[in-house]
Amino acid sequence: MTINVPGRFEVGTTVVRRHVWGGKVWSAMPYRVLEDVGDYLTVASWPGLRGLVSTTWIKAFLDDGHGRDQTIQELASGTWRLGWWAWQGTTVRSWYGLDAYFTVRQYFDADRRPLSWYVDFDLPKQRTRMGIDTFDLLLDLVAEPDLSRIQWKDVEEYEHGRRLGLIDDRAHQGVLAAREEVVGLIESRQGPFAHDWSPLPLEGWRTPVLPVDVRSGAVSSGLWIS
Repeated sequence: MTINVPGRFEVGTTVVRRHVWGGKVWSAMPYRVLEDVGDYLTVASWPGLRGLVSTTWIKAFLDDGHGRDQTIQELASGTWRLGWWAWQGTTVRSWYGLDAYFTVRQYFDADRRPLSWYVDFDLPKQRTRMGIDTFDLLLDLVAEPDLSRIQWKDVEEYEHGRRLGLIDDRAHQGVLAAREEVVGLIESRQGPFAHDWSPLPLEGWRTPVLPVDVRSGAVSSGLWIS
C-alpha cells in the first residue's frame, strides 16, 4: 500500500526511487520503507531486487566500468533504452534527505557485516505517489565503516557531465555546498552518519516489485527544483 502525496510512507511499504532527466526515466528501483519522518526517508534493498536502468549503464557495469563515458553521452542525448537489472551481493540501507543534494547508503555483506558508507550526490528529492524522483549528479564519496577514511569517486565523470550540460551552475553550487556538509557530518558523526549499524529487519519481508506504470508521470526536466 502507498500513501498518496503529501502523506508519508508506512514502514514496509514499497516505494520507487526514480532518476529522471528531461522528463524521461533513467532508472527506477523498488525498495522497502524503514522510516519516513517527513524530511528524510530511509529504505532497504537486498539481493534479488529488480529494477529498470539504461542498457548502456548495465553493459558498462558488467565490463568493470568501461564505457561509462558513453553512458554519460547517452544520458545527455536523451536516447537511452531501459533494461532489467537485478541487484546482487549486498544489503543496503539508504537515507534520502528530501531537501539535500546527497543520499547516504550503508552497505552490508551477506552476513550483514558493515562494508562501507557511500554518498551519492543528487538533486533534492520530489515525492511522488509511488516514491521519490531525483537525478544522479555523478559525483560520489566512499567512507570506511568507522568513517576513519574517505575517498572521492567519479570526479572526472562529474566534470564531463558539467561540460555536457547535465549539471548546470545551480546544481553545481548545490553540490559544492553538499560536499562541505557531508564532510562535516562525517567528521562530527552527525546526521545520517550517526545511525548505528544494526542489522536490517528483513525477515519475512517480500521482495518489492516495480509498478507497471513506473515510466509515467515523470517530471518535465532533470532540473526541476524551485
